Amino acid sequence: MADSTADATEANAADTLRRELQKVLTEILNDGGGKSKDLGETTDDEAASCFGVVKAIDEAIRILNCLRNRVESSKPESDDTIAPVKVPKEFICTLSNTIMIEPVIIASGQTYEKRYITEWLKHERTCPKSKEVLSHCYWIPNHLINDLITQWCLVNKVDRLKRPSDEIVTELFTSDIETLLQRVYSPSSVTDQIEAAKELRRQTKKFANVRVFFVAGISDSITRLLSPLSALGEGVDLNPELQEDIVTALFNLSILEKNKTVIAENLLVIPLLTKCLKQGTAETRRNAAATLSSLSAIDSNKIVIGNSEAVKALIDLIEEGDMLATREATSTVFNLCIVLENKEKVVSAGLIRAATKKIKAGSNVDELLSLLALISTHTGAIEEMDNLGFIYDLFSILRKPSSLLNGENAVVIVFNMCDRNRDRFRLKVVGEEEMKVVGEEENQHGTFTKLAKQGSVRAVRKAQGILQWIKRFVTGKEPQRA
Repeated sequence: MADSTADATEANAADTLRRELQKVLTEILNDGGGKSKDLGETTDDEAASCFGVVKAIDEAIRILNCLRNRVESSKPESDDTIAPVKVPKEFICTLSNTIMIEPVIIASGQTYEKRYITEWLKHERTCPKSKEVLSHCYWIPNHLINDLITQWCLVNKVDRLKRPSDEIVTELFTSDIETLLQRVYSPSSVTDQIEAAKELRRQTKKFANVRVFFVAGISDSITRLLSPLSALGEGVDLNPELQEDIVTALFNLSILEKNKTVIAENLLVIPLLTKCLKQGTAETRRNAAATLSSLSAIDSNKIVIGNSEAVKALIDLIEEGDMLATREATSTVFNLCIVLENKEKVVSAGLIRAATKKIKAGSNVDELLSLLALISTHTGAIEEMDNLGFIYDLFSILRKPSSLLNGENAVVIVFNMCDRNRDRFRLKVVGEEEMKVVGEEENQHGTFTKLAKQGSVRAVRKAQGILQWIKRFVTGKEPQRA
């Protein structure tokens, strides 16, 4: 009983010293501010403040000496003692759960490992331990604690790293991720499932290390995340709010380069994203397209997506979706068409009709022209544009291009149409009044002569090629100059 009472008294004394130390260190931080100033520039009030800081530091040193004496007195009397050494909790960072290497003190007076609190303060303005809102997000080195940890490690023969690891801090903000995933995968109620999915969506967006941990640190995480949507089958949009949050969380995860292949190779991902392109809220459809766009940045994924039903769903979204959804879908199809074999697939799926319809309506012209310019080397694509009379719309764009890039893409398409037809003397366009040809466009408006003088380097080269084509196959003479 006497030993227990003594231990309790010792613990209370140590706790009192710790509280005094925290109070003094807080005063040092608040009064000193971590800022340096030339003594010649200080006012009387500032000098008094500096004197107060010095007194506070002296008091902190006194308290630390008392703590050090208690630490040293806990050293085993005999080297034969094998009992494990208990690390004082003041030496452990509550974020890293390890002995601090570079202890720093923040506005709340709490001390943390520099690498961890720096990452925390990128996202939060609260103290991790006290939860209070910080008056500022600066920190200063806690040399006193650092020296005390060094001495304690020497006395107790504990190895202490001399410099922090260069590895990315992945432990922060991940403690509840698996619990959230379990609530989505095996919920107690629909309300709880939606709340968990929404929180996963928020955290995967906000914290880069959560995106790393979710895929690399949790077993079968992608399958578990998508299982609620998979269980719904064709009725994937029966719970549109849950669907939107899960798809958006998946998009957030796909941003990380190392996650892209793992996600795309999961057998649930592409089929479920394909369904979400067709069903759900406008944001769900946009984010499903954005996820496919993100995944299609990897060459191997271009093949996987190109071989799926997602191609047709993306093209339908280009035609039917709002401006943002069309932009994301167009970006994905553009990525896919970098692989030659995918060009035939997107043309067969109806891309030309969908894209030209949107351009005629004046929607997403920049993105869609870039896509059509990329695919205009495909014979089937050019023939369909020709049959749809799209060259008339290209002429309108070229007369008054909204940007150098639009003019460049439009003339690239016209050039590829000319190149296909140059040996057949047949480049006819269905207009509203009569059949028109490229030569007539040049003679009436000087469209290509102007472009050859004012366009981008690539546009100038293509326009000059068209002028030579007109001279040789249409007029047999130099075209008129504007």
